[in-house]
Amino acid sequence: MVKIRLSRGGAKKRPFYHIIVSDVRAARDGRNIERVGYYNPVAQGAEPRVVLDIARVDHWLGQGAQLTDKVRNLYKEAARLNPQASA
Repeated sequence: MVKIRLSRGGAKKRPFYHIIVSDVRAARDGRNIERVGYYNPVAQGAEPRVVLDIARVDHWLGQGAQLTDKVRNLYKEAARLNPQASA
């Protein structure tokens, strides 16, 4: 099964996550199929908190991929902030 999930990066105490398409058997930070965006939980000022390629996520959802709970929330947030990207 294919999942769209988070892969952790960044420094200690400063997390940064890539939103990736990956096989469920792969390790969290291991092999991935495609990188579709990122999530920066410690974004400050004008830095974007979530950047997501909604068209690619929709493509993968059409192929049967599943979103994790956190990525589902980020997907809704990105679609709300950028409604023309989902059209």
